[in-house]
Amino acid sequence: MTSPSDDIVRRLSGVVQGEAHRMLSEAQLAPDPARVADGWERRFITDATRLDEVVALYQGAGFEVAADPIRREDFPDGCDDCQLLALLQFRTIYTRRRAPTGED
Repeated sequence: MTSPSDDIVRRLSGVVQGEAHRMLSEAQLAPDPARVADGWERRFITDATRLDEVVALYQGAGFEVAADPIRREDFPDGCDDCQLLALLQFRTIYTRRRAPTGED
């Protein structure tokens, strides 16, 4: 018998695998140094159609979630059309474990 947590992990894994094959190269997009310094881990890039689902799944798995716009400086020069689409449509997903509240 699987637990609700197992189901969340299975569903989240499917989302992550699907996002790994999107048009933006992961190698081109470095994590935001300020986020990393604050304890956030960059997960992947998602588009607006999956954003609510991704946030809900990570929150359900016990994470804080941040969905930041892609930074303009992450794009190479000469890719103006790509930049515009990505800046409007895509978000970088960052997560970190929630701090214990002492209520558990």
